[in-house]
Amino acid sequence: MTERYVLDLQEIDETRIAVAGGKGAHLGGLSRIEDIRVPGGFCVTTDAFRRIMAEAPSVDALLDQLSRSDADDREAIRALSAELRRTIEGVAIPDDLAAAVTRALTRFGEHAAYAVRSSATAEDLPTASFAGQQDTYLNVVGPTAVLRHISRCWASLFTERAVTYRRRNGIDHRTVHMAVVVQQMVFPDAAGILFTADPVTGNRKVATVDAGFGLGEALVSGLVNPDVFTVRDGEVVAKTIGAKQRAVHALPDGGTREVAVDSRRQQQPALTDAQVVWLVRLGRRIEAHFGNPQDIEWCLVDDGFQIVQSRPITTLFPIPETGDQDNHLYVSVGHQQMMTDPMKPLGLSMWQLTAMVAMHEAGGRLFVDITQRLATPAGRAALLEMMGRGDPLVRDALETVLDRDDFVPSLPDAPPGNPQSGNPQFGNPQSGRPPAAGGASAPAEADPAVVAQLIERSRASIAALERDIRTKTGPALFDFLLGEAFEEHKRVLGDPLNIQAIMAGMKATWWLNDKLHEWLGEKNAADTLTLSAPGNITSEMGLELLDVADVIRPHPEVVAFLQGVGNFDDAFLEELAKLPGGTEAREAMETYLDRYGMRCAGEIDITRPRWRERPTTLVPAVLDNVRNFEPGAAGRRFEEGRQKALRKEQDVLARLRALPDGDRKADETKRMIDRVRAFIGYREYPKYDIISRYFVYKQALLEEAGRLVRAGVLPEREDVFYLTFQEFHEAVRSQRVDDRLIQRRKDTFRSYHALTPPRVLTSDGEALTGAYRRDDVPAGALVGVAVSAGTVEGRARVILDMAEADLDAGDILVTAFTDPSWSPLFVGIAGLVTEVGGQMTHGAVIAREYGLPAVVGVEQATRLIRDGQRIRVHGTDGYVEILS
Repeated sequence: MTERYVLDLQEIDETRIAVAGGKGAHLGGLSRIEDIRVPGGFCVTTDAFRRIMAEAPSVDALLDQLSRSDADDREAIRALSAELRRTIEGVAIPDDLAAAVTRALTRFGEHAAYAVRSSATAEDLPTASFAGQQDTYLNVVGPTAVLRHISRCWASLFTERAVTYRRRNGIDHRTVHMAVVVQQMVFPDAAGILFTADPVTGNRKVATVDAGFGLGEALVSGLVNPDVFTVRDGEVVAKTIGAKQRAVHALPDGGTREVAVDSRRQQQPALTDAQVVWLVRLGRRIEAHFGNPQDIEWCLVDDGFQIVQSRPITTLFPIPETGDQDNHLYVSVGHQQMMTDPMKPLGLSMWQLTAMVAMHEAGGRLFVDITQRLATPAGRAALLEMMGRGDPLVRDALETVLDRDDFVPSLPDAPPGNPQSGNPQFGNPQSGRPPAAGGASAPAEADPAVVAQLIERSRASIAALERDIRTKTGPALFDFLLGEAFEEHKRVLGDPLNIQAIMAGMKATWWLNDKLHEWLGEKNAADTLTLSAPGNITSEMGLELLDVADVIRPHPEVVAFLQGVGNFDDAFLEELAKLPGGTEAREAMETYLDRYGMRCAGEIDITRPRWRERPTTLVPAVLDNVRNFEPGAAGRRFEEGRQKALRKEQDVLARLRALPDGDRKADETKRMIDRVRAFIGYREYPKYDIISRYFVYKQALLEEAGRLVRAGVLPEREDVFYLTFQEFHEAVRSQRVDDRLIQRRKDTFRSYHALTPPRVLTSDGEALTGAYRRDDVPAGALVGVAVSAGTVEGRARVILDMAEADLDAGDILVTAFTDPSWSPLFVGIAGLVTEVGGQMTHGAVIAREYGLPAVVGVEQATRLIRDGQRIRVHGTDGYVEILS
């Protein structure tokens, strides 16, 4: 009976987390690695913890209260946590359990000193470290003290910080159990932490070592500034020696105390360079054993290293798997597509299967390998030019890597007739060549009629898809999608005429901005010249929701009903018809959903709920429009923008004609104005085409998921979102699904939300965000990309979920990113600030359409700007001021 309560560390490995907790399991695994020394000890298993919990029946009621408490009610959480700890510490340890611990102590020395350490089952995992969330006690002497501190470790499962951490990570308190590690105490000359990857940059080839004198507690508690060593390729490449004025030492009778370090030693390194290199070599062995970068606690004892803990570094962004050892440089697809949230496996694989370029997955996000495109002088110049126009931070990050000279291979340019081209938008394909200086015409650019032709082709193709897919079920559906549907999808997007039409508007915009700045000193003149450009499906989407509000506004009972609709009350449209004016309101909403119901936030992920599936998402925007606008606002707004653009055109042309060679400049400019107004609206249509197809695919795939549910293969339809397209295909064919795989994928997906995706990522794991190298902004201003001219001051509304929007006229929307689904909010705001974006991303295009001053690419805007603060957005110059 006693064996299940106590296990020697040598009996445990990393597969025994359920028994020994994360720390205990890792220590057991460490003790099995050749040449890795781990202090001897044992683990009091989770069986012992469960027995103690059973001895305290009041714990169940307290856990019920804790699960019901408001996550933001810190006082309630603090009180309940304290009560749980008191209850657990008050349980007497049963005699047989105490005897098992005492017998284990005799093997190592009953009156020796020990470290007593918490080891929870949700600790030191690849997806959640729980570092510092539970308690550790050092230099505990004697069986009575050891038993008392074991109780304290059990109770520390319910420290306020541990409870809060679990709630934030979606972990049920009842599913976590506590083991306790009891190890022989070591009394080191020096101690510290080794990261086998750089915890700041993410570079897997760089290791960092923090070191100080005495016990590592001095470093962990922040008592001293440690020595910091950086190691690469077996060599110390940088080091900083800290002023180590204090150290923590063990007391003879137990416990620890701070002591002053002799002034002659304070500036001496705690380790020699040779010892640092040796330690990193041991760390690489540990890393290889566990299969991922490690955060390792070490002690230097008698000129040898002992390892007292190793856990995964959970903050590192994963690296795409390539199967080779070559250098690779990746650019984020999410930053181009304005969706940096993680995607579920089905969404990732669907985008990969329908994209025009090969994509790699890491951390629930997609990346494109651009190494070869940067290898030639011409390819490098073209891609940097395009990236710089889209997002200066991406260009800066790429240049940071390129400046090293040794990461990207250098190849000669392709021979004439085989030009290199880039594809920086990763989903709206376009040439990577820089725009022609004089606006040289491609065939599409000379004929605006191609826009109507391309839209008609798209509609006919989607109608054929809807017709043909209805006849396909089972494996035949997947064969149809992989063959005909996805090939047609890529054919439409990759049509050279489509690419030329997209580029025509973009290149005309760049030409106007460049030339009018050169000739007239005007910044971002195209922003005004493109106001209310015709044919923009995304700006029309926002204006047409104003028309929906016009239908609803005259009916107070409908308005009152909508104000009471909950986030998931998606049957509300059926209830509308029972109210006075409700039939008209419902018809207006249904008409809108027929045209735009395939859209949603994060729409490149097919698993995201569409507006047609969750129409309540639109209710806050409709109510804002009812409150903030007068009838007929859509038409007036569009016409005001059109007139403003026309006046700007007349002004620009008149000023140009007054210049030397003015008639030529004015004529060229007029041609480019006509071109930009003819083509810039089409910039949004290919995305609409993609998302329209995605909704057709999704409806058919959910029908198949429903069949799997009815056959008892799956418990819920949405479980297929955690399978790749290929795995889903196989599940339909075999009528079998691995439930454990789906659960692992759910846990992993949840963990991906804590990761910040980089704009640029190297195969070494280095995550680069880039920097704005500007000195023309006021001190304290937040710098970004100027994408829509003008200056506006107002109340910042920090909104991360469109369904929770509550905007008043004059508010400035501050959010992480905006894809086309956010455009209905644009009609009611005065300005826009986002963390992600560039000159030609969707939010920027629509901001210009509506004449909203906008700055995008503002790093950490949603954290640095508080909801309700007054801010000033400088859309012409690209910065934001936070006002007092």
